[in-house]
This record gives sequence, C-alpha cells and structure tokens, in this order.
Amino acid sequence: MHLLQNDKHTRRAFLQRAGQLGLAGVATPLALNLAAMGEAAAFGATDYKALVCVFLYGGNDYANTVVTYDPDRHAQYAGIRAAGAGTSAGGIVLERSALSNTVLKPRVPLRNEKFYASNYELQYALHPALVNTAKLFNNGQAAVQLNVGPLVVPLTRQQYNSQQTQLYPLPPKLFSHNDQQSLWQASSPEGSTTGWGGKIGDLALSSNSDSLFSCISVTGNSVFLSGNNALQYQCSTDGAIAVRSLNDQYFYQPAMRDAFGQMLRQTSPHLLKNEYNAVMRRALSSESKVTNALAGVNLQTPFPAGQNKYNSLTDQLKMVAKLIGARNTLGAKRQVFMVSLGGFDLHDNLIARQPTLLAEVDQAINAFYNATVELGVADKVTTFTASDFGRTLTSNGDGSDHGWGSHHLIVGGAVKGAAFYGEAPPVSVGDTSKPEDQWHVGQGRLLPSTSVDQFAATLATWFGVAPSELNGILPNLKHFGSAAGRPDYPTQLGFV
Repeated sequence: MHLLQNDKHTRRAFLQRAGQLGLAGVATPLALNLAAMGEAAAFGATDYKALVCVFLYGGNDYANTVVTYDPDRHAQYAGIRAAGAGTSAGGIVLERSALSNTVLKPRVPLRNEKFYASNYELQYALHPALVNTAKLFNNGQAAVQLNVGPLVVPLTRQQYNSQQTQLYPLPPKLFSHNDQQSLWQASSPEGSTTGWGGKIGDLALSSNSDSLFSCISVTGNSVFLSGNNALQYQCSTDGAIAVRSLNDQYFYQPAMRDAFGQMLRQTSPHLLKNEYNAVMRRALSSESKVTNALAGVNLQTPFPAGQNKYNSLTDQLKMVAKLIGARNTLGAKRQVFMVSLGGFDLHDNLIARQPTLLAEVDQAINAFYNATVELGVADKVTTFTASDFGRTLTSNGDGSDHGWGSHHLIVGGAVKGAAFYGEAPPVSVGDTSKPEDQWHVGQGRLLPSTSVDQFAATLATWFGVAPSELNGILPNLKHFGSAAGRPDYPTQLGFV
C-alpha cells in the first residue's frame, strides 16, 4: 500500500487525528460528514477557482472514446477490434465514416516521430455521441490527455515484465475496479481515507469564509474529496440533504421541534453527547444556508434531461453549476467538486450501450460549460474526466476487458484547448517485441505514458497549490520530473 504520508500513519498520529475529528464534531454519519475548520491554507485566494471531477465508474473504453481517425491507424484499429467478433462482422469497431462529425482539429498537428514518419499526421475523432465535446475541443475550450493512468514510477514494458518490483514497483491490484478507482482518487488501493481532491481542499480551507463548502460531492461518498481536515459536504441533485429525523411525522408538530431544538442547545458532561449536539446544530445550519443560497441562483442555461433520473450526470452538474452560482453566499473562493456516472464496465454490449452513456457525458459537460459562461466563471472552472482504467483494444466478441491507461478530457475556459497532451500510443496489442509495442502490456492494454500524479499536479498548480506542497498531496510525484532525473515525465503537463 502506498500511503499518502507514511510519517503521519502512526499510532500517535491516529490518536491526534481522532481527537481533532472529535473536537470538530465530524465523527458522524455520511450525510452529516461536514468539513472541519481548517488549518492555515497554503494560499490566500482572492479570486475564485473550482475543479470538477467527472468520474466514469466501471472503466471507460478508451479506444471507442478517442478513436484513431487517420486512415492507416484506423485500419489497424478496425482489424484488431473486429477480431473475436464471432457472428458479428463488425465486432466493436466504429466505422471511420461514422466519425466525420467529431473529428478533432488540433491547433498544431499531432505527430509521433518515434514510430511514424516525421510528416505523418496522427488524427483522432471522438465517439459520435460526443459531438458537443468535439466542438468544445475544436473551439479551444477542451483538450485530450493521452494515455494517462496510475504509476508509482515511470515504466517501460520490459520493466513491467521484469518482476523486479523493488526497482520497478507497480500500482497495486491492477485491473481491480475498486482498487483502481481508489488509486485514481487517492494514490492508494481500496481502504484509503484521504484523496488528492480533499488534500487540495485542505490547503484552501482558510481561503473560504465557510470551510464546510470547500469540497462538495453531488454523487455520494467518495475518497477523492476526503482530506486531513477537509471532509466532503454532500448534496443531492435537489440541493442540501435534509436531516432525516426532521422529516419524521413527529417533527411536523411544533412542540416536538421546539423540544428537539432545546435538546441541541443543552450542554452535557458527556463528551459524545455534546459533540452529537454540535454536529446536529451544524447540519441544520448548513442545510439552511445551502437552501437559501441556491434559492438566490437563477440559472438560465438549459440542461437536457438525464438518461437515468436516479443516476443523472446532467442533474449532478446542474447542481454543481448552481452551487458555483451561490459561491459568494456560501463564502467560497476555492472549491473541489465530484460528480459521476456508472455503467462503463462493458464486457458486453459495448456498441449498444456506450453511446447512451457518452451522450449523457457529452450533453452534461457541454451544458455545464455553457452555465459557467453564463455565470462569468468559464476560465475559473476546470472540469476533467477520470475512470477506473481504460480497456483492452482487443475485442472479447461483444465488448472489451479491463485495461490500464486511458485517454481523458479536460474542459474549461482556462484550458489550452484544441490540443493533445502526452504521447499518442501506436495502435497495437503489445504481444511482440517490436519497439512500437512499448506502451502496451498485452491485448492492447495501455501502459500509461503519463501518471495520474502528473495529471493531478497540473490541475493542482492551476488551482493555486505551491510546487513545494505537491509532494504532500501526490505521494508518487517525487519519482517524476526533472528533480527525479526524469524530464521526459514532467510534473506540469501544460494543458492549463
């Protein structure tokens, strides 16, 4: 296990942390898991900035999301993805003719002279369902980070295969859903208690006059937004989550509500009872504050109806937009948000099911970007996608299996868009010793050429985190960049 800060995971540190949580009154059910008041922040923000993580649970298929489009490489892609199709002649191939509306047009032609002639231009298109996202890219408001995923240290395929794990440690439990979700969000497998979104939030707490609203989830509990002091405040797509007991039939009676209020105001010699009362008072106060703040936001940008009313990415991002619109009332200068959409574990029915999922991603992100324009903060809000892992380039007949590296989107007015970042991997299954196969570890699984830590460090720096504080947030970052003797793996990728 790669802990975020090993020196702090001691018995004494645990007791100290538990005491801090008790005094802050955060030993609570998840719905009441409100952020404690923070220590001094690393920066004093005077403007507003927000990071928004869009997590695609299940492991999104990279090859049919950012699709090779130049004729030679598309033919290679089609040949690999058609194999194993059984009675389905097309396998899991997106025909080149179907991609004409989503061709990506970068400002500078994309080349990879390691594997292709110097004048050969590599082209990509997005999935046909991502038509709005393609427009954002071509208009300069979106970029693509190629082949990014969890790494402990830079790796070649030969090092990956060497089994010299002391010299070349691998991310733990590769290809496991829960563990890879946690690695993306926290640099540690399932069971981690702090994520890099929350650690960024730790540094921003004192920039916000109400630190409760530094890290906000509209998708339930996630490790990404949990810091040492910043703990996620949870909202639903309808707004603040009400204290459940107050919706009980007895609390509609004024006498009962008054009695409950008096109980909360009482002090007790019992420490836990006092802390419970403090948590309940804060929960009631924050619910009221969020509800009143949202009532003052009049958002005109249309958000299409989500595909699933119980798991709507569109509705989640609409609530994030409203919360950003209420930022002044909530006293927020720096915020980190998380939303998500599930259903991407497509071992089967990839061609049938991925379009619906990606259409919701496309419509939701596009509407959200337009809302930030309406709110006047388009260049102050950066949205990015993440997922458990990419998937195999090879077909299993009707879908693809668990992979590693993947391609991801970054959207916002501050993004240096209409550009690709990272190295474009050759189209290959990686089962030979050819040099072009170095970024594949079998079945077309991408060995990441960019680490999540590099990706996150770029976002954190834009947010306002100082270079000296990055290693405390991202434990593996010290193995990358010029300071580690690896300038070929820079800690700043340049997309914002």
